[in-house]
Amino acid sequence: MNITHQIGALAGTPIQAESITNTETTATPSAAAVWKTPTPNIRCKITKPDTAEQKSQPTSPCRSPILSASNGIRSDLSVACRAFATETMDLVSFDETTEQEKTYKEVKTVKEKGVPVYVMMPLDSVTMGNTVNRRKAMNASLQALKSAGVEGVMMDVWWGLVERDTPGVYNWGGYTELLEMAKRHGLKVQAVMSFHQCGGNVGDSCTVPLPKWVVEEVHKDQDLAYTDQWGRRNYEYVSLGCDSIPVLKGRTPVQCYSDFMRAFRDNFKHLLGDTIVEMQVGMGPAGELRYPSYPEQNGTWRFPGIGAFQCYDKYMLSSLKAAAEAAGKPEWGSTGPTDAGEYNSWPEDTRFFRKEGGGWTCPYGEFFLSWYSQMLLDHAERILSSAKAIFENTGVKISVKIAGIHWHYGTRSHAPELTAGYYNTRNRDGYLPIAQMLARHGAIFNFTCIEMRDHEQPQDALCAPEKLVRQVALATREAEVPLAGENALPRYDENAHEQILQASSLNIDGNSKDREMCAFTYLRMNPHLFQPDNWRRFVGFVKKMNEVKSPDRCLEQVEREAEHFVHVSRPLVQEAAAAHMH
Repeated sequence: MNITHQIGALAGTPIQAESITNTETTATPSAAAVWKTPTPNIRCKITKPDTAEQKSQPTSPCRSPILSASNGIRSDLSVACRAFATETMDLVSFDETTEQEKTYKEVKTVKEKGVPVYVMMPLDSVTMGNTVNRRKAMNASLQALKSAGVEGVMMDVWWGLVERDTPGVYNWGGYTELLEMAKRHGLKVQAVMSFHQCGGNVGDSCTVPLPKWVVEEVHKDQDLAYTDQWGRRNYEYVSLGCDSIPVLKGRTPVQCYSDFMRAFRDNFKHLLGDTIVEMQVGMGPAGELRYPSYPEQNGTWRFPGIGAFQCYDKYMLSSLKAAAEAAGKPEWGSTGPTDAGEYNSWPEDTRFFRKEGGGWTCPYGEFFLSWYSQMLLDHAERILSSAKAIFENTGVKISVKIAGIHWHYGTRSHAPELTAGYYNTRNRDGYLPIAQMLARHGAIFNFTCIEMRDHEQPQDALCAPEKLVRQVALATREAEVPLAGENALPRYDENAHEQILQASSLNIDGNSKDREMCAFTYLRMNPHLFQPDNWRRFVGFVKKMNEVKSPDRCLEQVEREAEHFVHVSRPLVQEAAAAHMH
């Protein structure tokens, strides 16, 4: 399988078979060699933008002349490029790796201003048989990412794969190999402790259920699953209502999460702080700190529906009853709002969320929303307390992902945020309490939908992703918590890239001081990313992110250098494009 087919295979994309001639390569240098050259000292002067200057090199499906030794390119770059196009991708030897790692450390001694870019790996990077999926494609793709100046990758470490069969028995199989592969290429890793099921959410391309023994317990006690007012169960994540009850074979869910993180730490202690630099702790569906209020599975919810409250399992109702009694209003403790519409309602269609006299503004509504959102914050506190203790003094940062729920943001009640557990309305900042909670634990606030612009969204649904991102940036600034970002949907266009660049600079009200996002994670490694035009734009984007606030650089210089790296790696993307055309 040649490099193109390997990359195509990353997302299981079927590619027509073709006759291939085998070629053997020896001593393949890493593509990271591209980054070993000192940057030429190009003088910059401020000029009006010249449209001709911004034109990129044409991407033709024919083979690039860059591989020709006669065109004057440095020999090590030429060899690196040929390595991309070769059919066999032998793993780099450990002796070479050591040499490469020295080089990375020499080059990166001083952290330049800028936002490091990570790339999310495919959801099925590790197979159900605990091996690396499409190993050669993975190796080649990591090599390509390193050549583009990417800082590292984000990988889901699935609870349902590692502790699948027996409580307390962990099979790290494919992850051991995948992490070593990232290390060989000099890529850092954001490891996601994925305590949720894969399948049923936006972009879920495969299915990874919860561990078998957890599923067995849920079958015995259906109230371990989040439940809506109509009795519909959601099996993506164990209900936080039973966080501290030993319902999973004698352990509480939080104990299970803690034991898993501790086992991960002990198994990969030699990589912590060096290769593994961040631990994102999954806290709900899609790994986000929220309730599963907008499940796409079986068509239950469709954008831009308001979603539904998820507090009707017996454990959540028991907590609600206790909270109502403590508030001196026992009559409030028997149920959640019954006039909040259904999954695909709009706020004005409901009595609870409507702007004039809606239930959300009355004493009962305020009580319920305070309890519902506080339960989510308490859930995060429990898991973070444990994670902080486990990863203390390892050099690993802890992060938590918050969903970018931007639809109906322009309404007074912000209904979709409320059903997801974020008590954010026109009269109340729901993100500051989350930011303050994360600050107490020294965790990073990771936020999605950074790439979106207000005018690109359906206007009738009053979507306002830019305003939402701004609100979150202000909340994290006030709480003094680091902010990291992700794009919510796959985007390869320059409009999205420019929006991410702008948002990453955290230039709020022209008052950004030295603050910028601490990292950005790009969604996602797949064949589309390696298409020629997409790759060209991506390399330029990474370069600009790395330089986002550097005072002694100018855009012209950054773009010129980006074009150079695009040119060097073009054989890889041309080969990929040619394969997809067959």
